[in-house]
Amino acid sequence: MARTARTERAGETRELILSVAERLFAEHGVFAVSNRQISEAAGQGNNAAVGYHFGTKTDLLRAIVRKHSEPIDVLRERMLAGAGGFVGARDWVACLVCPSTEHLAALGCPTWYARFGAQLMTDPVLRELMIDETFGPSIHRTLDGLNRCLADLPLPVRIERGDMARNLMVHMLAERERALAEGAHTARSSWQAYASGLIDAITGLWLAPVTSAR
Repeated sequence: MARTARTERAGETRELILSVAERLFAEHGVFAVSNRQISEAAGQGNNAAVGYHFGTKTDLLRAIVRKHSEPIDVLRERMLAGAGGFVGARDWVACLVCPSTEHLAALGCPTWYARFGAQLMTDPVLRELMIDETFGPSIHRTLDGLNRCLADLPLPVRIERGDMARNLMVHMLAERERALAEGAHTARSSWQAYASGLIDAITGLWLAPVTSAR
């Protein structure tokens, strides 16, 4: 019984540290927040609590990503289960966007993960961590489906537009999350409506005409 109680308390402390760290990173920046500050904000008397539960700061970042990437992946797998009905690029773009917006909607308000993720994706080192943890089989299957719809696009254009689409999605999700957290006006009333507009924009980007370089 005593061991079970200690295990439960350790699990609760770990989850608290994860939530506090995610919020601080989103609000102040990954490199502006120390493990000591996270421990203090989580109410831990031991300033080494982050290191005890997670190891290095990189390990903590990876744990935050996994906390969210796993349920997002479940949502995407659910969409892919009905992929037989996908008929065009917009369907595959929706499979990229909707799992993230559904997850953020389910978390309530405020959330911090979109802003946290945007920071990781703009850092050359942390970007690799984010990609390693999020680009699993469901993402690859979705991108394969999208690429089949875009087979007529020259490969360099596909690569270029892939970068554009990823940045648009990452930073627009972060912008809406920030607006909601600050109580600012948002053009769309819900994450579902926002997803629809974002899917339209990204699909339009993919399907835009290609002008030959001169």
